[in-house]
Amino acid sequence: MPPSFSSILDECTDRLMRGAKEKGGKYKYAEGDFNDKSRLQPVKLQPSWEENNLPEDELNFRSLTMDEASLALNQPPDKFKLVYLTFLIHGIGVLMPWNMFITAMDYFIGYKLSEGYIGFTFPYIPNFMQYLTFCSQIPNVAFNWMNIFVQIGGSMTTRVVWSIIAGVVLFIVTVALAMIDTSGFAYGFFWITMITVVLMNMANGIYQNTIYGMAAKLPPQYTGAVVLGNNISGTFAAIVSLVSSMTTDNIRMAAIYYFITALFVLLICFDTYFALPLNRFYRHFELKDKTQQQKASKSGIKEKPPYWEIFKKSFPQLANVFMVFFVTLAVFPAVYADVKPVSKDFPIQKYFASVTCFITFNIMAMLGSLLPSLVIWPAPKWLWIPVVLRFAYIPFFLLCNYQVVGVERVMPVLIKNDWAYWVISSTMGFTSGYWSSLAMMYTPRQVEDRHAPMAGMFAAAALITGIFTGILITFLWPWVIGHVG
Repeated sequence: MPPSFSSILDECTDRLMRGAKEKGGKYKYAEGDFNDKSRLQPVKLQPSWEENNLPEDELNFRSLTMDEASLALNQPPDKFKLVYLTFLIHGIGVLMPWNMFITAMDYFIGYKLSEGYIGFTFPYIPNFMQYLTFCSQIPNVAFNWMNIFVQIGGSMTTRVVWSIIAGVVLFIVTVALAMIDTSGFAYGFFWITMITVVLMNMANGIYQNTIYGMAAKLPPQYTGAVVLGNNISGTFAAIVSLVSSMTTDNIRMAAIYYFITALFVLLICFDTYFALPLNRFYRHFELKDKTQQQKASKSGIKEKPPYWEIFKKSFPQLANVFMVFFVTLAVFPAVYADVKPVSKDFPIQKYFASVTCFITFNIMAMLGSLLPSLVIWPAPKWLWIPVVLRFAYIPFFLLCNYQVVGVERVMPVLIKNDWAYWVISSTMGFTSGYWSSLAMMYTPRQVEDRHAPMAGMFAAAALITGIFTGILITFLWPWVIGHVG
């Protein structure tokens, strides 16, 4: 009869004890001597974990398979930067609705609601941008903040998927409105458009906030990828708008191509999102986050996020995020777009606003967002200094040749060199991209790893709040240049 396991274990123990005594030493096991056989414990065979020489609390992966546990412990490379590119694409997608609508003003004001098309003067045209702004940003801000405290729609996957689907459906409605004759119901077209914008930005608020939360689980450069995508989104919208207006004189057809392009971008976002769980690099951080959440909840009850503690620790960087976007939106595009060339000899007279405003800002912001992958300066403690200095851009642009239709300018124009204006406005775009990327990347690192997604969501809410308040203050600038001299 073959020997039993217990007899084999006893024999091995005796041999080890004899060997230890021969060397004049004492063999320790756990907390007791090897002489005390009562302290011996069954051997746990976990070779894939033991080879990493990790402490016992790191080997608690009872809910994971061996492959998942190995993946959680060993970070694979991001091959071909596929995860980085995916978050960059989603960064483009989250700001696509806003960028597409603000750069399609000629379609709305110059075509669909023009007197030549509808046969009368539409009363809401002078304040169309204000209506569009409020219908876009109020639901966006509200749902960004709400998404932090209330899991609207359930898991992150559910929230992202349904938000993108809502955006796709609403862009289809927008394209359909562009295709049909709406001259007989101008008011109906206006209010359908505004309702579409409200619904689109409700979904977009959830989408944007959730994507930043997901990126915060990964290394800082992946949050930077989302910010870079945001800036590419503006560049993309500006270039598509310019190309469509140059290739056809038909505003209606240009708008159809324009909105269909946005539709395809959202469909790409939808497809790439489902590719993320297939990527081992992304799954590594997902599993790492999962194990951290499990260890933080020893009783098996899901831990309620300490919102106030996360907010307090993140606040310095949240303030930086807010201020960067407040200053940027306080002048772009409202003031930027209405700056006229001083010299008639300055080139690109016809496309002055398109080139010096939309294209320049978005390209420079995109380059600024790329820089943190090469240089990170200053440290989180000192970032507030250059961020606060950017407030000087507001009086600078007001002192340029900023002209508002219907407003007699009283404030003197002190910046009379168009090249100087263009160069300094370029630095505004560059610093917007660079400092915003740093602030967004720093924010999740101010808290424990398991709270990083929540800090990322706070950063997204601070971002959109800065955008909203910056847009609100732009309504003050026409009064300022007309009364302050």
